[in-house]
Amino acid sequence: MSTTELTWFKSSYSGGSGDNCIEVAVRTEAVLVRDSKDADRQTLTVSPDAWAAFTTLAADARL
Repeated sequence: MSTTELTWFKSSYSGGSGDNCIEVAVRTEAVLVRDSKDADRQTLTVSPDAWAAFTTLAADARL
């Protein structure tokens, strides 16, 4: 499956200016992360468990 066939979601923390934004596409077997300003670059692919651990740690760091 190409990255153009995926449904990409932009971070809710992305500013209106478009700087420093990421997008995430979730598949059953993997979570893909890309730079929204350069969507043609290679994506970072992680397991769903790794993504869940990362987002939990990121949320805890904000508290």
